[in-house]
Amino acid sequence: MFEINIDNSDYKNIFFIGIGGISMSALAELMLDRGYNVFGSDRSHTINTDKLEKNGATIYYEHKKEHIKNMDLVVFTDAISFDNEEYMQAVKDKIDIVDRATFLGAVMKNFNSSIAVSGTHGKTSTTSMIAEIIKDLDVNPTIMLGGQLKDIDGNIRIGGEDLFLTEACEYKANILKYFPTTAIILNIDEDHLDYFDNIDHIIKTFKRYVDNLDSEAIAILNADDENVEKLYPIENCKVITFGINNEADVMAKNIDYDENGFASYDLYINGEKINRVSLSIMGNHNVLNSLAAIAASRVNGISIENCIKGLKDYKGVERRLENKGTYEGAQIVDDYAHHPTEIKSSIHALKVSCKGKLITVFQPHTFTRTKLLLDAFSKSFDESDIIIITDIYAAREKDYGDIHSKTLKNAIAEHRDNVYYIAEFDDIIDFIKNNIEEDDIVVTMGAGDVYKIGEILLKEKATI
Repeated sequence: MFEINIDNSDYKNIFFIGIGGISMSALAELMLDRGYNVFGSDRSHTINTDKLEKNGATIYYEHKKEHIKNMDLVVFTDAISFDNEEYMQAVKDKIDIVDRATFLGAVMKNFNSSIAVSGTHGKTSTTSMIAEIIKDLDVNPTIMLGGQLKDIDGNIRIGGEDLFLTEACEYKANILKYFPTTAIILNIDEDHLDYFDNIDHIIKTFKRYVDNLDSEAIAILNADDENVEKLYPIENCKVITFGINNEADVMAKNIDYDENGFASYDLYINGEKINRVSLSIMGNHNVLNSLAAIAASRVNGISIENCIKGLKDYKGVERRLENKGTYEGAQIVDDYAHHPTEIKSSIHALKVSCKGKLITVFQPHTFTRTKLLLDAFSKSFDESDIIIITDIYAAREKDYGDIHSKTLKNAIAEHRDNVYYIAEFDDIIDFIKNNIEEDDIVVTMGAGDVYKIGEILLKEKATI
């Protein structure tokens, strides 16, 4: 098993293949802070690579085998293929090489306590909520996020070695490489079907993850999720539950929403009313996320008062129901939702405060997900007044021609009006300009580059 003492290691020169990724860049920044010589490669500049270069990393914007010379350790992202020049050269030269998840799992063991936030949906939001709660406390946490949080100036906060907070993605069964002292499972849904066979395969992977926890660990589980319920019995570690509908250790009752769609609720712990909690973000799903954040914070010694304050202060993370600005009196929002369950939750959250039309621009993410979840996608937009589907963002996949955005558009149109397929972003922008009215909400949705549509609209507004 790969291990590393990040304060005293024989590895001096570390190379990250795919260093610009949200998790890879955070790991690289941590190793830079610990005095390692950090190198890496990626396809293009990002805010993450620019920051790393400013802090002393050497980054190449192409993949060449020559880059691997004199490296002690190579860390690679799941996004690369095994015919990558640098990867193949590292294998040929017998350089120690590990995948990102294995490296993160080894890093996690350097901390006295660790919180890992897993689940199909809500990982970044929940991790960011916990980050907001704990970031300024004496515990001095080290935090790694799957998004950009303004209050920690990016995707990582480097602190001490008492507490480590990170996301834990299930893709390629990566969660089996993590051994946190606090393991949150927010939900279990059908996704990443380019790796998993089906929902049963996903549930079995989460079950193995829980079964790997030691007797001192705590599993924090969603009592409202039917697939999480299938993880029981759990006898190897302590379990704490959270929920709204089903009886749980940590519960939200008497939920209300203000004119902005922000929730407030009565917090109950072990059946006792504790206090009123007010959020500064939208959505019933974020009520559940906040309960998980409270549970994880409490078992790590954080007071209820600090939990309530942190949740009130939390204004959201980049690309999660992010309010980008206004155009012609309409609100422009961007959201990372790319799974049917996420889309439905985000649209419902926006509809609560929408006084005009809700216009959704959706960019499907990966051909596999679009094809295998087509029926669920077709039923996810029902609360939107106008739906625009643009071309599929391929990400790591090749287009074999067996699925197209027009297929999704037609599936939605079987039971909905006002559904359009528009390929080009410029044409989408023209459509919005011709249809937008005061008090409307326009939400760009997806894990690709669809957010650029809102940014172009707002930039045009600024130059008028």
